[in-house]
Amino acid sequence: MPVTADILESYRRPRAVIARKLAAGLREDRALATLMGACGLIFVAQWPGLARAAHLEPSVPLDARIGGALMGVIFLLPPLCYLVAAGSHLVARALGGKGSFFGARLALFQALLAVTPLMLLQGLVGGFIGPGPAFLAIGLVVLAAFGWIWVQMLIGAETWN
Repeated sequence: MPVTADILESYRRPRAVIARKLAAGLREDRALATLMGACGLIFVAQWPGLARAAHLEPSVPLDARIGGALMGVIFLLPPLCYLVAAGSHLVARALGGKGSFFGARLALFQALLAVTPLMLLQGLVGGFIGPGPAFLAIGLVVLAAFGWIWVQMLIGAETWN
């Protein structure tokens, strides 16, 4: 199934998406590709806000801001995601989950990928409007969507047979 269809379906039926992904087998390469795709889109989503900040405060040039975002999102976020996924699996196991570390990783990575369109919208709001109520509101929507999708996918991964 195309990535865009998986993203749209993740908002309606996240457990079905994760079940389909897990049924495809243990494919760490696909899980890593999902994570890196999400990180790439998150990185791109930051560009409008970084450009606005560089324009309003030129003491830190745009290329330095983009370099910092690149370091944070592309190089530091993936290992952090692996740690968070492992921790979420251990918590789920303590609560009676029967899944695997791979399922927990895939649930987190797919949830991150699913909210990237909202993050792109948040980036545009941050670039064109700047900080304020609209930016905060879309940030809360991103957080709520990510939390709901991730929890639903994690439950699906921990109960999948």
